[in-house]
Amino acid sequence: MSVDQKTVRRIAHLARIAVTDEEVPHLQGELNAILSFVEQLNEVNVDGVEPMTSVTPMSMKKRQDGITDGGYADKIVRNAPATEDNFFLVPKVVE
Repeated sequence: MSVDQKTVRRIAHLARIAVTDEEVPHLQGELNAILSFVEQLNEVNVDGVEPMTSVTPMSMKKRQDGITDGGYADKIVRNAPATEDNFFLVPKVVE
């Protein structure tokens, strides 16, 4: 895949980057070099290679998934002007 100058300007526009006409050829070369490297990576045979979390074998640390109320609802509503049963009371907006 090759990037032309029109595509470089479009990418710059989408990224909200100001690019002058003098910078376009340089950026075109850089983008083409990046895409060339990605094409080289696509040629690598990765059949049978398991996904890794690290270069050293390890298991992911997991925490127990549990639902809690946080245990400090009183602290959350302490500075509210009006509360009821640990909920904020707000003025009615829609009649």
